Amino acid sequence: MPSMKPFAAGLAPLALFAATAPAIAQTATPAPRVAVTQHVGHFNGQTVNYTATVAEHFLHDASGKPAASVITIAYTRDGVADPSKRPVMFVFNGGPGASSSPTHTQALGPMLRNDDKSATSGFHENATSPLDAVDLVFIDPVGTGFSRPLPGVDAKPYYSVTGDALEVKGIIADWLKEHHREASPRYMLGESYGTNRAAAIVKNGADLPFDGVLLVALAANVPGREMPFVSSLPTMAAGAWYHQKIDRKGRSVEQVFNEALDFARTDYVTALIKGASLPAAEKHRVAQRMSSLIGLPVELIEKDDLRVSKNEYMFNLLKDQTLRTGLLDVTVTGPLEPGQDGGIDDPALGVVPKRAPGAPAAPPPTPDKLGPVPSPAVGAYIAGDLKFPTTDTYIGVNFSVNAQWNYESRSNDFEALAKAMRENPRLRLFWAGGYYDLTTPAYAARYTLDQVGVPPAQLTANYFPGPHGVYAGEANLKRFNEAVRAFVLAGSKR
Repeated sequence: MPSMKPFAAGLAPLALFAATAPAIAQTATPAPRVAVTQHVGHFNGQTVNYTATVAEHFLHDASGKPAASVITIAYTRDGVADPSKRPVMFVFNGGPGASSSPTHTQALGPMLRNDDKSATSGFHENATSPLDAVDLVFIDPVGTGFSRPLPGVDAKPYYSVTGDALEVKGIIADWLKEHHREASPRYMLGESYGTNRAAAIVKNGADLPFDGVLLVALAANVPGREMPFVSSLPTMAAGAWYHQKIDRKGRSVEQVFNEALDFARTDYVTALIKGASLPAAEKHRVAQRMSSLIGLPVELIEKDDLRVSKNEYMFNLLKDQTLRTGLLDVTVTGPLEPGQDGGIDDPALGVVPKRAPGAPAAPPPTPDKLGPVPSPAVGAYIAGDLKFPTTDTYIGVNFSVNAQWNYESRSNDFEALAKAMRENPRLRLFWAGGYYDLTTPAYAARYTLDQVGVPPAQLTANYFPGPHGVYAGEANLKRFNEAVRAFVLAGSKR
């Protein structure tokens, strides 16, 4: 995240959605904590001197009383002659209830967490970080990372689509003003639910325009009786290819994905639309074709009336091995056990402990029961290497926040993003999806962008042979960071 000076009370007030909702008011606040450290890194063949600033920002309620503390981690390149021409990108993950640690310490940041992922895991330099080309500001919303509601404060107003978007929008506006960077090219990157947050910020942010928005693992809510199944089918085919449950015939995962996509958008969706009027012979033919693509038995596919749910796929693809696949990453496997939920016990998520051999089956925990999940290695890096003064626990993902989230009954905010792009031809969109991500399937994202009317000329689309975090693996990481860097540089040259 780009470097930050101490947050000043009263700068760029954050006007939230109701009189009772938290807002930054022009009243005195406690002294914010801030840590500034100097570093040298080597990114994309360049030696870069940069400043890391971890800074605390206070949010206030309508009466001016401090209500919450939000922490940002900023990385800014030193020695820039004209900062107004230097791009800056604001980055966050999703959840809801997730910190920015995946994009920060596994993808874009100057230092990456080592692969062992243990509590004491160290860090190493990220040679592909785009910090040579763009300043980075990572934002941990209230309830994640070191960001907290203050004692005695009800944080629920922040745990909603609008409240969250306006909270983060306000932090971005404050950072730009505090650092005199209002004229800098600005970008916003969100992953997973963070893609919804980014769209909601655009919807509520006519006064905060961006040069580009980057969406990673777009969390689309695909409606209808057909399209949820149509949009998942190519990802199921990619998983079957990976686990060799289909005949690869010398094809790459990309080729199988695209072959399944062509089938899904033609014969498959047509069969689903016909419903009960679909002749039995045609239903059998479609089921056979599906089986050759996604690796499930024809009989099971026909039993489901060609509508294969994500759980049906995960629990049956490797059933002969008493394994299930992951949801965030269908290449990951775990034991197939009675009573599985499919999501919270996703082996790729890794928050539910493995059951001891011989232990009786038990229902999976609820998000509330899981609560905050710490990430001590990331906390140690921020408090130790970056010198942020805290004894708090760094929360990687907070399932209590997730359980309280108010999604609101509202229109699709991606429609607002597409509208903003049509009204401003200079606003560009970057999208990245993973072939192995069944949580937010790649075609579900592309279908959504097409349906809301994103102008194709303003869209940069990227498919990766990766999971929900498309940058997983050395090759994906390099390609992802190169794509992000190229997208920012292309916009900055216009």
